[in-house]
Amino acid sequence: MGTLIYGVAPAIGIDDWALEHLRFVIVTKLRRDESFSFNWENEPDVDGDVSRERPGIYGTVWISKSSSLYFSFDKPRSRELNRHWLDALAATANSASGLRLVPEPSLPD
Repeated sequence: MGTLIYGVAPAIGIDDWALEHLRFVIVTKLRRDESFSFNWENEPDVDGDVSRERPGIYGTVWISKSSSLYFSFDKPRSRELNRHWLDALAATANSASGLRLVPEPSLPD
């Protein structure tokens, strides 16, 4: 389970594979000096405590170039990122509702 730490807010626990994709999208937007919101519902679980996950729990953080972000992973990435998932995540980040973790699309055959 990876962790995204936003400033002094509680850590947001996110699966390593998903966090690798989110990191790519977040860093790309920040390199372009683009601010955006990151939103979640039920997943990821705040503090990474899956025993506390409850339906209907929502969270939002505003991410800009002045944000202090720290990405932490349990293990190194062992495969190439899913370009289709990156595109889907980038589409949410560029929308009015902001970045949110969407399900990973299947790779084409």
